[in-house]
Amino acid sequence: MFSIRGTEVKEGPLRFKTPGIAIRLRWWLLWVFLSWLVRLPVVLVRHPRTTGTVLAGLLAWKAWTVYGPWRLAAAVAAAVLLGLVWWWRWPESFAQRIVWRARGWWRRFAVYRGLWQPTMTTLKLTSKLNDAVYVPRIVRVRSTGRVDLVTVRLLPGQILTDYAEVAERLAKTFGATDCRVRSHKRNRRQIVLWFLVDDPLTKLVPPIAPADSIDLKALTVALREDGLMYRLRLLGTHLLIAGATGAGKGSVLWSIIAALGPGIRSGLVQVWALDPKGGMELAAGRRLFAKFCYGGDDTVGWESAFAEVLDEAVERMRARQAKMRGFSRLHRPTTEEPFIVLVVDELASLTAYVTDRDLKRRIAAALSLLLSQGRAAGVTVVGALQDPRKEVLPFRDLFPTRLALRLAEAAQVGLVLAEGARARGARCDEIPESLPGVGYVGIDGEAEPVRVRFPFHSDDDVAELVELYSPDATGKDREPSSLRPVEEVAA
Repeated sequence: MFSIRGTEVKEGPLRFKTPGIAIRLRWWLLWVFLSWLVRLPVVLVRHPRTTGTVLAGLLAWKAWTVYGPWRLAAAVAAAVLLGLVWWWRWPESFAQRIVWRARGWWRRFAVYRGLWQPTMTTLKLTSKLNDAVYVPRIVRVRSTGRVDLVTVRLLPGQILTDYAEVAERLAKTFGATDCRVRSHKRNRRQIVLWFLVDDPLTKLVPPIAPADSIDLKALTVALREDGLMYRLRLLGTHLLIAGATGAGKGSVLWSIIAALGPGIRSGLVQVWALDPKGGMELAAGRRLFAKFCYGGDDTVGWESAFAEVLDEAVERMRARQAKMRGFSRLHRPTTEEPFIVLVVDELASLTAYVTDRDLKRRIAAALSLLLSQGRAAGVTVVGALQDPRKEVLPFRDLFPTRLALRLAEAAQVGLVLAEGARARGARCDEIPESLPGVGYVGIDGEAEPVRVRFPFHSDDDVAELVELYSPDATGKDREPSSLRPVEEVAA
């Protein structure tokens, strides 16, 4: 008998040995050097501050060794002098490009760097794959002293709403008053977290002195929450102002009229004022207005008078359209054909509260034509109302620019501003009654509303505006006493 003895094979994974390729060390080093050489321009562009710091150090060392310490000191003194001139002549530009970045760099390492990872983990904004945990990365931090702008790169699968839902928790964690989440203007994979560190809108804003030359695309009318001035566009748009009683609609109207003052005095702008509330708000500035109509007295047929003014505005619009047809698509204001701003203090009195059906239909038709066709012809409607419901203002969507002041209900925020504006931080129903003039501006095409506060104009301020800017004013060359320059208001 013969026995066959073999080797027992144990079950287990098969192991393969791949053939290796021998590469000389010098060729591998050459490959690493070339790869870094190709990546170097990308690194330099992505990190301009680091690149600038290194280059400045090299240049300083080269100047020290070649030209000596005295010439280097003279160059540094010249740079400091240029910086002082920049700060003196263009303080806003200097603050944005130098102060904001320097403060943002310090806030990034002193405030956000240490708490960022545990905060993202606690709020479940991290992503885990296998054994690796991925955390959203802070790209940049800029600070105005009142607002920290933290740019964050989103992880795959994240959206802006994920951060908006925990905005209040983010604000409490980093010691901010409020936190608003905004999309990045250029990079869709990034968002910007606005941490409100110091709220300048809690203080009363003084009246703002208008610029010498009027710019209808950028009227300085309010103070933003980041401490800068808000510039409102009127040319080529319409403005809807919505707010509860005492929310500050009068402050908004008078701020706009004050910004238009130089244009009113020169004849480039005409304000047609309609005040259905008996003239209580706008009557003090009647000398500033090319047309002024007020209601409340049934004996004079004020409803019919409003309809006549609106019909006249439609006729003026159609005449301009005939002149502009084939030559221009946007009206350019002149003294012969001025820019017309139709100010209506309470739109609901014209659209919902008119009892005469024929007059109501006539007024609605005129307003619809002006809102749908008047922008290009240089006829802009600025309307204020308390109730923003559709049955009160059926053509609410024809206003490209909207301002929501303090509102009675949270649901009204979406009626005035875009849908989802409250989730992005426009909590108009939470604005306290002690802050009249505070609101959020929403513009079609811009997802995030801007929080601002409009100046308060007393009766004396209005009287001074009339004396300064009315076409028949006698004190045209007199310096304003209560109006403050833009720089002083922003400070």
